[in-house]
Amino acid sequence: MSYESSLTAVALGVRSAGGAWPGPEADPVPTAVAVLCAGAAVWLFGGRRPGARRARLLFAGGAAVATGPPARVWTLSELARLRRRLRPEWWAPAAGLVLAVLGASVLPVAAGAAAVPLLRRTRLARAARRARERRADAVIALCGALTGEVRAGRQPAEALLRAARDSGGLGDAQAAVLAAARFGGDVPGALAAAARQPGAEGLRGLAACWRVAVDQGAGLTAGLDRLEGALRAERDQRAELRAQLAGARATALMLAGLPALGLLLGTAMGADPLRVLLHTTAGLGCLLVGGALEAAGLWWALRIVRRAESA
Repeated sequence: MSYESSLTAVALGVRSAGGAWPGPEADPVPTAVAVLCAGAAVWLFGGRRPGARRARLLFAGGAAVATGPPARVWTLSELARLRRRLRPEWWAPAAGLVLAVLGASVLPVAAGAAAVPLLRRTRLARAARRARERRADAVIALCGALTGEVRAGRQPAEALLRAARDSGGLGDAQAAVLAAARFGGDVPGALAAAARQPGAEGLRGLAACWRVAVDQGAGLTAGLDRLEGALRAERDQRAELRAQLAGARATALMLAGLPALGLLLGTAMGADPLRVLLHTTAGLGCLLVGGALEAAGLWWALRIVRRAESA
């Protein structure tokens, strides 16, 4: 809708509300309500900047003018943005609120609130593991880039400066390591300090190769080749082990979701399991015992998987 048609809608709304143009004898309440509704219509259909829209219409020469995304696209984009900003652990209180409304009890809300710290801890642990894996890949890339620079004929210090800029495998300790390499400092010590970062343990091997090459005059390229091969083999072994354990983890999660499936089936059959679990003594006892056994079984299964991964 254009700006002129929006103004026409305002005029028609005012006339229909008061029967005539507002004067001293007109009732101010219907007129004010009509003006507010018409203003909202102008804002919705005419856009937040009607002056700019009118200028575009005037200078468009009769061509079509973009009016922005439709309401459905805007709503979906806002929901997607809200989902990205909302942490996964906050879905537990939301689910608890829904169950509380359906079951007319506050127990699901309390359970959902109690699950927030556990889910946050799980999310942070998963993010830390991904950060370790990315840093380990960066260390492997650093070793490969350093090998290429040394083979190109550059000195080890200059090669480290170039390789560190390209790969970023030194992480937060990059400034200290590069300063030691540029000004003739203790590069192996700086690399050993950088290896304390999670996922950067391969830098200890790089420090050992550097110390042997500088102190004893051995070839740095051969040591870097072996180090890169060992780090790649270790990474591939972890990926293969994780792929083999994915089935066990998926089975444990599927078994953990069976009680929810049972509740859905009971509701579909008309048994009203939420009322039994939340409003009867036997149901509350079954809920507590079943929840404890469910948590213990899930913890035990995931602990076995984690121990296998760490081994």
